[in-house]
Amino acid sequence: MSRIGKKPIPVPAKVAVNLDGRKVSVKGPKGELSFEIHPEISMSMEDNTLHVTRPSDERNHRALHGLTRALVANMMTGVSTGFQRTLIVEGVGYGGEVRNKDLVMKLGYSHEIVVKAPENVSFETEKTNPTTTVIRVNGIDKQVVGQVASDIRKLRPPEPYLGKGVRYSDEIIRRKAGKTGK
Repeated sequence: MSRIGKKPIPVPAKVAVNLDGRKVSVKGPKGELSFEIHPEISMSMEDNTLHVTRPSDERNHRALHGLTRALVANMMTGVSTGFQRTLIVEGVGYGGEVRNKDLVMKLGYSHEIVVKAPENVSFETEKTNPTTTVIRVNGIDKQVVGQVASDIRKLRPPEPYLGKGVRYSDEIIRRKAGKTGK
């Protein structure tokens, strides 16, 4: 069996799960998410835990087994505690701020870049020093939070000489030596 797929999914205290055929709905203090599982994968609820099962040991069923379990477990985490990605904006004149739930970025271009906040996603900004701004992307859907953070990073990827640009907080930028003068 899939090592991930066979693990039961504990249901947190303030989370309500509704199994309606192939549709799984999860509602918690932070919001509500739903997911339609593959027709060949089945899910059952016993004693406040969810169990995911597959019909056979075929390669496709093994892959769907682990995937379904991971997606439903992420839904549980999202509606109970939420997800967060932290980005760091470095550079003189670079930064960002929140205006009307949208993120307004200054990244060295002639104009400001506005990043619209998708549903169930919020932004927080914090200026740590004059050249560094920390941006936090919060939300209940792990995939959406990661995609929004990736889209923000693509606006101005970090460059290897001075480290200017937008990077993840846990990302390490390999720095290059610049020209040497005589």
